[in-house]
Amino acid sequence: MRRPSATLPVLLSVVLLSVVLGLAGCGGSQNSGGGLPSPLRVGVIPNISPDNQRAQYEPFRAYLADRLKTDVELFVATNYAGVVAALVAGKLDVAYLGGLTMVQAESQTKLVPLVTEVDRETGTPEYLSAIVVKDASPYKSTKDVVGAGGRFAFGDVSSTSGSLYPRVMITDAGARCDTGDLTRCPPLASVAFTGGHDAAAQAVLSGTVDAAGLELRILHRLEKQGSVPQGALRVVETRQVMGYPWVASDRLAQPVRQAVTDAFLAIKDPKLLDLMRAKRYVAVSDADYQEVRQQASRLGLLTALKGQ
Repeated sequence: MRRPSATLPVLLSVVLLSVVLGLAGCGGSQNSGGGLPSPLRVGVIPNISPDNQRAQYEPFRAYLADRLKTDVELFVATNYAGVVAALVAGKLDVAYLGGLTMVQAESQTKLVPLVTEVDRETGTPEYLSAIVVKDASPYKSTKDVVGAGGRFAFGDVSSTSGSLYPRVMITDAGARCDTGDLTRCPPLASVAFTGGHDAAAQAVLSGTVDAAGLELRILHRLEKQGSVPQGALRVVETRQVMGYPWVASDRLAQPVRQAVTDAFLAIKDPKLLDLMRAKRYVAVSDADYQEVRQQASRLGLLTALKGQ
């Protein structure tokens, strides 16, 4: 009988070691077998000050960790571009973005919209963008502001309700906004980006500008908190906006994306929904943001994120 080669056990050991190491390497991937990453890294745009945003979402972070049985890390950037940069760099798995921020990011990374909130004020997945003036202002409409060559403020350049839709409203009212220089919208005397909805409201209150675009429900929140005196600002126009999407990186396995979606759809706790400013959550798809994409392209805002 032929004696087995003495090198065979060594070869088998090498093969087995290679297989084990290969499996271990796969285990570190977010897409391996649909397993949840630990930690699951969740990013949120700062539509209010970052510190307040972080405190607001802490109960949600705890809920998601308990529901998914994994650690969850919460990241709040200092601006909208910061969340997108983290997604592009592979440092986030899931993020809360505005519709405009999502479509701006499409040239840099692949995102999958999961859910949006049903707004408590409208009762739909849409909320309201508004143009506001001081209550004592002579302006009764957006057309009045534009026609008089007023001073105008936006929030963050990548805000859907604080940048895109206010720009839609002022262009519909006769402003000739430059798609190359976003601060030129003649006959408006000046156009500025304040960085946030609260800052835009304060710019009108202080008299720095004559009118500003912002998210109406955030204005209502600021009034309730006392940051903006009740009745100090007057709404001259509103537009409906598709809700903020929660998105996932396409690097996240589909079963994990579905688990995150299901976690949102399962939220029933009134206190948690109140903290999230939501009535409930509904699933969304890329098609739900086609109007945002078209308007952003028309007005030169698709590439604005790269300039930040």
